[in-house]
Amino acid sequence: MKTICVFYRLPLLLLLALTYSAGMAQAPLPMPRNLRATYDKGTRTPTGQPGPKYWQNTANYTIKVNFDPATRLLAGTVAIAYQNNSPDSLRQLWFKLYPNLYQHGSPRTGHFAPEDLGDGVKIVQMTINGQVVDPSRLVFDNTNLTVPLRRAIGPKQTAQVAITYSYILNKGSHQRTGEVAPGVAFVAYFFPRIAVYDDIDGWNKIPYTGAQEFYNDFCHFAADITVPRNFLVWATGDLTNAEQVLTKKYLTRLRTAEKKDGITSIIDSAEVRLHDATASNGYNTWHFDARNVTDFVFATSDHYVWDATSLVVDPATKRRTRIDAVYNPKHDDFEEVAKFGRKTVETMSYTFPKWPFPYNHETVFEGLDQMEYPMMANDNPTSTREAGITLTDHEIFHTMFPFYMGINETKYGWMDEGWATIGEWLISPIIKPGFVDDYGMQAYSRAADTEDDLPIVTLTTQQAGVPFFLNSYPKPALGYLYVKDLLGEELFTKALHTYIRNWHGKHPMPYDFFYSMNTGAGQNLNWFWQRWFFEGGYPDLAITSVKDPTDSAAEIVITAKGTKPVPIDLTITFDNGSTEAIHRTIEVWQNGARSVIIPVTNDHAISKVVLGSLYVPDSYPADNVWMATQ
Repeated sequence: MKTICVFYRLPLLLLLALTYSAGMAQAPLPMPRNLRATYDKGTRTPTGQPGPKYWQNTANYTIKVNFDPATRLLAGTVAIAYQNNSPDSLRQLWFKLYPNLYQHGSPRTGHFAPEDLGDGVKIVQMTINGQVVDPSRLVFDNTNLTVPLRRAIGPKQTAQVAITYSYILNKGSHQRTGEVAPGVAFVAYFFPRIAVYDDIDGWNKIPYTGAQEFYNDFCHFAADITVPRNFLVWATGDLTNAEQVLTKKYLTRLRTAEKKDGITSIIDSAEVRLHDATASNGYNTWHFDARNVTDFVFATSDHYVWDATSLVVDPATKRRTRIDAVYNPKHDDFEEVAKFGRKTVETMSYTFPKWPFPYNHETVFEGLDQMEYPMMANDNPTSTREAGITLTDHEIFHTMFPFYMGINETKYGWMDEGWATIGEWLISPIIKPGFVDDYGMQAYSRAADTEDDLPIVTLTTQQAGVPFFLNSYPKPALGYLYVKDLLGEELFTKALHTYIRNWHGKHPMPYDFFYSMNTGAGQNLNWFWQRWFFEGGYPDLAITSVKDPTDSAAEIVITAKGTKPVPIDLTITFDNGSTEAIHRTIEVWQNGARSVIIPVTNDHAISKVVLGSLYVPDSYPADNVWMATQ
């Protein structure tokens, strides 16, 4: 609209001031100038919505590969119809060759056995718009490949790219992908793809070194995966030719599972030895179709059992999601994974984040990692039931963040891992009532405001070890949890849904999240975003005085010795043995207060006060207990 277009000519700080009412006025959040430029260009807005000039590129991928589990050779073709929706003419294409993590000489994080390294991806041929690209024009830089273009791809133009390629899947040093065991493989990041070109950085040139995760465009993937007879394939997207690759008995069970609430054993531990589940051809081609997703992966095995269940995730449309657990029958810890997965999908759809699960299936495959992919998870066996619960719900929760939301994990790991962590905290006790999940809490209490504790908004590419863990997992999860506590269930859900509606299928940056939440809540929460996500400091509350009831009401004074705003939780024991729990949200610290007086209505004398709770870290807890003197 004309009004909006004129609006964008205003300086950003004035624009922010106009966006919020006087009652919400607060200092704007500090913003790097490259991100601030997106507001000037009209691609982002201070309300959190995409701007009138927001754009993102997309592509249609047609993938045809043959995979030999015995030799681990993956070879085939990928045809890409790449749509340039940007206002720029692209004079080169950047590709991601993620398997080159295992190429000799590539920089990498972690331990990789020398025998697992190889030649990387071999580009046999590449054509762009029908013309063969001279191999000398291919500029390889480990996991990045740059191809200068003879003719630029103009705005709104589509380029046709075709690549014939091959590589050997890693046997060991399993890093999110690779052979799991003889006859089992989880195959991820297996095809050349065009890197993201966005309104913030242009081309995503950050190399993949095995630590930071991924950033890919929303695309359509049509994939043909050819494997030997007796090997089944599970993958991102819908299996569209099940009638051609599965025998009737197992196909019938699959169709039943897609409509049934209970657990269906599609292939049980006795049947895996029969090798009668696939068509009798020497090789079978499994076709999958996945639309509007950021990645495509597949897994294959000739001896895994397959459990499945489904449920209605959207009451309005009656749409169902199927949840699969695919695993080695020798590992009985996986026997409940279908149930754990089902409860996770149910809770996500109806409780938190209370958004219908967006995809038709979710497959948890027993592999050698703890990693998420669109509609798939590569999960290792676990030693306890509790570990199986937390691993399952954590990885499935990633469906929303980063996949449904298109987050740049490479730079902003906290925007997805923090959500998976709070999802784990909230869903695990629903799966197992009474279960206490304190993942990351002790680590944060110990390390807060040390040299290992950087602001959450520090780029993930600039972190490793303890700082990376703290800022990806417990710290952002606590920030989300405290805002949920502050706003209450209904208003928090409204704010979160505002963010989801604004940015699902797109690429949000941190400020899109902050401002969407502000808009959805009808409150300027910048005071909290600033102190929790941008600043240093540590959490430390103390009981500084306790006054028993005499001529006036009893009261307890809580002082914030640290600078991180955290909730107050008190458990008070009285001299008659009764107890009272008192809770205050982070709102008590909003206006800069350093101490809070908490009245106590019980007329009995106070014998003991305990300050703190599971999700309230405290770096100096020695002053969190008060005892009455005898």
